[in-house]
Amino acid sequence: MNPYLIVTDSAIDISAEMANDLELVVIPLTFTVGGKDYLNDLDEHEMSTKEFYRRIRAGEMATTAQINTMEFINAFTPILESGMDILYLAFSSGLSGTYNAACMAAAELQEKFPDRKILVVDSRAASMGQGLLVYHTVRQKRAGYPIEEAARWAEEQREHLCHWFTVDDLNHLKRGGRISSAAALFGTMLGIKPVLHVDDDGHLIPMEKVRGRRASLDALVSHAKETITHAEEQVIFVSHGDCQADAEYVAEKCRSLLHVKETVLHTIGPVIGAHSGPGTVALFFLGTHK
Repeated sequence: MNPYLIVTDSAIDISAEMANDLELVVIPLTFTVGGKDYLNDLDEHEMSTKEFYRRIRAGEMATTAQINTMEFINAFTPILESGMDILYLAFSSGLSGTYNAACMAAAELQEKFPDRKILVVDSRAASMGQGLLVYHTVRQKRAGYPIEEAARWAEEQREHLCHWFTVDDLNHLKRGGRISSAAALFGTMLGIKPVLHVDDDGHLIPMEKVRGRRASLDALVSHAKETITHAEEQVIFVSHGDCQADAEYVAEKCRSLLHVKETVLHTIGPVIGAHSGPGTVALFFLGTHK
């Protein structure tokens, strides 16, 4: 069995320390604020998440860019030249063109490195949902799965990877085309908080509306209770848009009500945060279905 590396992108929103512990190669996506481009590196060396959310709360707009084919070629080539194969777990194709660019890069490089394997898997996930799939796939690799079996396992488990989240500011969903201007206006006036999830194809889908922030956080845990499998054995991930206390509230509810094995919290990075905004809280776990 030839050795292989698991590669992903910075939409995973895990800490740089966790990525290092998992021995990942993480390719950064790009975001733009104030007319300047920044790499969304996990170590936040170009802009911290604190600074990013401060600027967004101050009214600045952020845009994002996918990883292009040449960037993938530049990142993959040294790995292949070292004699390693590549398993790349990509940001959802339902939310970004990154997966398609990776496929094109893999096809081009396969001709140059015919003896190497380059497998690209669409995670159909985002933020720490993608991170959770990567985390579990690394565990399969460390258990001895060859690259093909690890890729197949990831494709099977993505159908059970649950994303539930809520946003604090409806105007970010309005700008992303998820809700109408009228819905954002009246929802804000009435204190309505949407609860959303990611569907089987990796698209963002509004599921319900609740009144009040605490009710929206409780709804995340309620949805988890309905579908989570073997909760006492699970490590669940919780990500947040610079609202640590709310994320800790959700994590504690999962520990006390669902008796999960472990909770991992981290901030939503700028690429995802540009679309979800400050105050977003998301819960990720494995369930009977998405």
